[in-house]
Amino acid sequence: MSRTSRRDSVPCRVGGLTIGGGAPVLVQSMTNTDSADAVATADQVAALALAGSEIVRITVNNRASAAKVAEIRARLDEVHGLDVPLVGDFHYNGHTLLQEFPDCAEALAKYRINPGNVGRGVRHDANFAAIVQTAIDHGRPVRIGVNFGSLDPELLDELMELNAGRAEPESADAVVREAMIQSALSSGQAAEELGLDHDKIVLSCKTSRLQEMVQVYQDLAARCDYPLHLGLTEAGMSSKGIVASSAALAILLQQGIGDTIRASLTPEPGADRTLEARVCCELLQSMGFRQFRPQVTACPGCGRTTSTVFQELAQRIEAYLADRMQTWSTERPGVADLKVAVMGCIVNGPGESRAADIGISLPGTGESPRAPVYVDGERVRTLEGDRLADDFIAMVERYVEQRYPRVDAAVGAQ
Repeated sequence: MSRTSRRDSVPCRVGGLTIGGGAPVLVQSMTNTDSADAVATADQVAALALAGSEIVRITVNNRASAAKVAEIRARLDEVHGLDVPLVGDFHYNGHTLLQEFPDCAEALAKYRINPGNVGRGVRHDANFAAIVQTAIDHGRPVRIGVNFGSLDPELLDELMELNAGRAEPESADAVVREAMIQSALSSGQAAEELGLDHDKIVLSCKTSRLQEMVQVYQDLAARCDYPLHLGLTEAGMSSKGIVASSAALAILLQQGIGDTIRASLTPEPGADRTLEARVCCELLQSMGFRQFRPQVTACPGCGRTTSTVFQELAQRIEAYLADRMQTWSTERPGVADLKVAVMGCIVNGPGESRAADIGISLPGTGESPRAPVYVDGERVRTLEGDRLADDFIAMVERYVEQRYPRVDAAVGAQ
């Protein structure tokens, strides 16, 4: 399937962004701060946004947090200078919080509703309707997010009972998948019957099991044209969470399914929350769907490269580019397409360096301590000595200045 082949979905506007309708796949993330702490939450939203998250969800679980949402929005605008859309995550009491705190409802760009957590029976319908009405009143879209861990038990029991009565019952897993899909679709239909526009609805059906998540989204995508938010919920920590999320998201994205994505990683104690945003950006860039920052090609190293020089330079180049992109992204259009190579020996070093826009082939073990630099496929200089790293970074800076002319931010935004 072509990388540009995408499932048709209706476009949904969230703040100044478009979800679905052929728009680029967007990166989402979620804070883990207490939203009643407006300063800490705004700071973390800003960090996530600067790491590549284009939409950020915050918890709104009680009056204290709802009362601070408007302040969080104001701090993002006035202190951080960021217009990243905020999504309010509501469970159990969203219908009351949105009505009690209209400034919260107005400050949020989208509301997340979990149909399994808005009440039971008559209360379910009334609470759901109250949230939808608030969305209509404020012109906001909603994400109807079904989770395996909080699936409506009444719906699941009903489908399990029907399945048990069949001559050839399906597996319990198949019934659970169908319950998730029905919950999402019926909730979307109910929202439309209440008056919410079709293009104000985004759906998600998340589970923590990779193959199950893939099957659910494949079936859901075939049965609706709502934009879909993808995520393997409770993916886990460290490499396990990164690998599981990346594998699940990549399968679906390659099939043209998915309009926004999140990597729901469990952070290490005290670790930086931004990893989940960076993983999503790296995934989209690796698959060729988006370009967020220059690509650095670096070899893994082997017995020919016992020195750590090329590893240190590659790490330094990565950090340098990430830092400079905060300025370049607005001043130098197209710079995200830059390709840099930092190679460790003569086996693949010269070839990969020539293929990059600018590349350096460092000497491996036993090789002459000289490092040729290639620009646009041509060898232009040989570096050596203690300032080798500084000299190469200076060359990269000059290359960017020459190839990607600076554009005034105000003009570029027009």
